[in-house]
Amino acid sequence: MTAPDPFPTRRLTPSERRLAAYVVKGLNAREIASAAQLKLGTVNSKLHSMRWTLRCPERCSLAVVAHHLLDAEVVIAPTPQRAAPVLSPEQFSLLKAVTTYSQPLYIARAANLVTADLPAALDQLLADTGAQNTTHLVVLAHGWKLLLAEQAHTKRSGASQ
Repeated sequence: MTAPDPFPTRRLTPSERRLAAYVVKGLNAREIASAAQLKLGTVNSKLHSMRWTLRCPERCSLAVVAHHLLDAEVVIAPTPQRAAPVLSPEQFSLLKAVTTYSQPLYIARAANLVTADLPAALDQLLADTGAQNTTHLVVLAHGWKLLLAEQAHTKRSGASQ
């Protein structure tokens, strides 16, 4: 039995690839619309299509989308301007949870946190890494190759995120 392919079933369109570059810059849908000079509805529609192509859940966060884009090497992570911070096992667990889940309850569970403790733990992780938001955190983590071992395992095993 062959393992499922973790990569998109079809390639992103040229316009989706342009939006992917904005996602990896850490922009939200409204900021992408402004930067790309598109209507917000158009951006949301293209992001929906991109999520489908990447096999992301329909309403997953842009941090999860960025992880899928970088993991599938649709976009290459920029090289961070600073060295990778040393993360505690708890922080690394939170980082991995943010790459997989969008809802605070699921992020907290995956990171073995009480939901009420999630905002403070996430704020601390963002501060320690210098990330502006969770999408930027995921991009930095890929640039620092912090998720490299996970990527190699995913590609070898065929497991999807």
